[in-house]
Amino acid sequence: MTRPTLNEVQAFCAVASHRSFRRAADELGLSPSTLSHTIGGLERQLGVRLFNRTTRSVATTSAGEALLRRMTAVLEEYDLALDEARQVSETIGGTLRISAAAAAIRPLFDEVVPLLKERLPEIQLECVADGRLIDIVEERFDAGIRFGDVVPRDMVGIPFGRPSRFVTLASPEYLRRHGSPGRPEDLTMHDCIRMRLASGRILPWSFDREGESVTLEPVGSLTLTDVTLQIDAAARGLGIAFVWEGAAAEAIARGHVTIVLERFCPSASRLLLYYPRNRQMPRALRALIDVLKDVQSRD
Repeated sequence: MTRPTLNEVQAFCAVASHRSFRRAADELGLSPSTLSHTIGGLERQLGVRLFNRTTRSVATTSAGEALLRRMTAVLEEYDLALDEARQVSETIGGTLRISAAAAAIRPLFDEVVPLLKERLPEIQLECVADGRLIDIVEERFDAGIRFGDVVPRDMVGIPFGRPSRFVTLASPEYLRRHGSPGRPEDLTMHDCIRMRLASGRILPWSFDREGESVTLEPVGSLTLTDVTLQIDAAARGLGIAFVWEGAAAEAIARGHVTIVLERFCPSASRLLLYYPRNRQMPRALRALIDVLKDVQSRD
């Protein structure tokens, strides 16, 4: 049997990751018809169908899914080996662009950014705060930072930061005036500071009660689109907010806000620095990942 070429394997992985011949062709710099011919040739060589195609969708077969799992790891090692072997320059420089919500960028400031600047002062780090879950490839970012449960499947994710949770917050003054809720249902009697997501939807508040999830639609007179503003509003006594604890750590430490309903606060998935699986990794991004892992190993 003729062994498939690396180009054929990369073509297969691109189509499987994008679930689209057109988007995969754009990534690879090929025409859709050329890419379709390549995949057809690969299927004939292997003697198995790798994709189920319709006029509207492309999905991997069970054989395709198994091949994708194996080949993804192979291509990652291949790219890493080439990156390590390349003798481009003794200096790692350039601009590294990262997309993330503002609250997810802040944890980098404690140790990661200072250590990166100390090791590699030539790197220009550009962090763009954006609450939308964008396509980082299309928007020309090197990486993104989001909670793990919303990171797209075709991305590689590197966890960082400490395990955290979502918390309900209010200022001591608000609690003196209105009392403290004893259970999630009591929030219906309080002024909740709501969060409108980039999709336009109001963020529901979810709580953990003895292993069971309780979800409420918050009701209140103030709706915001920024976590920092939510925390500030809560600190000023304007109501109760529901936010990621990492974003509110400073306000909590200073006593500007107090956690309420603490025994019901749900765990949050870990933050992930994520980047495209099937694209050559910039050396500056590799350097940032090395710093992230070094910082994680200290914790």
